[in-house]
Amino acid sequence: MPVIAVVNPKGGSGKSTLATHLAGHGASLGLPVMLGDADRQKSTLVWLRRRATEPLASKSQIVSWIVDSSKILRPPANVKHVVLDTPAGLHGHELVRAVLCADAIVIPVCDSAFDRDAAAQCWTELQHHPRVASGRCRVAAVGMRIDTRTRSHDALQAWALSIGLPLLGVLRDTKLYVRCIERGLTIFDLPETQAQADREQWSAIVDWLDPLWVSRDLATPSQAAALGLVSERQPGPKVDAEGRVAPMPVRITPAPRHSPAKVSALAAALAPVAPKASRGWLAQAFAWLPAR
Repeated sequence: MPVIAVVNPKGGSGKSTLATHLAGHGASLGLPVMLGDADRQKSTLVWLRRRATEPLASKSQIVSWIVDSSKILRPPANVKHVVLDTPAGLHGHELVRAVLCADAIVIPVCDSAFDRDAAAQCWTELQHHPRVASGRCRVAAVGMRIDTRTRSHDALQAWALSIGLPLLGVLRDTKLYVRCIERGLTIFDLPETQAQADREQWSAIVDWLDPLWVSRDLATPSQAAALGLVSERQPGPKVDAEGRVAPMPVRITPAPRHSPAKVSALAAALAPVAPKASRGWLAQAFAWLPAR
């Protein structure tokens, strides 16, 4: 059960915007997503209410999970994909609780010394946690409201490099995000022509996160096929007392190995069934499979 936590001790860093879009991206892949809200403002709960009445919203359901930040231990049972929006001021024992249930932590960082200082302190704390140190919980940052044409972009990259924090990319400052949030949408719900530039900025972020989304408990065989995986049925069907054969469980296993020469061809062949912004991680998924 992959859990992605959005963490930054400083308020106003864009945590809720990032969390809702991460959940929206998972839904756009056809995955059932639970959006956990540990923030006192419960912004994501309001967003989900708006989403319920929006025709453009992805048909895949995003359900809410309201949780006390002091009691973050583990998401509810039978949940496969979780995005957790955490509150401002998260540190110490509360931060440890978040790390204990997370497989990946994304730190949103705005262009200000206060944001960078808060993120750096959070990164320092996280590095001392055994799950982070061992690689069981991955950590990276995303620049929020950053113009790539300005010095702010270069300064943020230099800052991340200086403290050893992976920077996945930056998201520009645009009213499109504001309009999406007001309607309960994400840029992944909009027609590609309306959000092409922003989806391109997300490509590096989803390249990093999508393997976590799809590596466990794929929802349907069609998703497995689209991602270069195949499903195999377990042997030994069970028959009940009335002679009815019970449905056999499905196990998702890696498809036959592909040589590097086939990687680009396979990704191109699947391009029509995958969003354009996701083709990069499709190729990356194939590349995981060792060459013959």
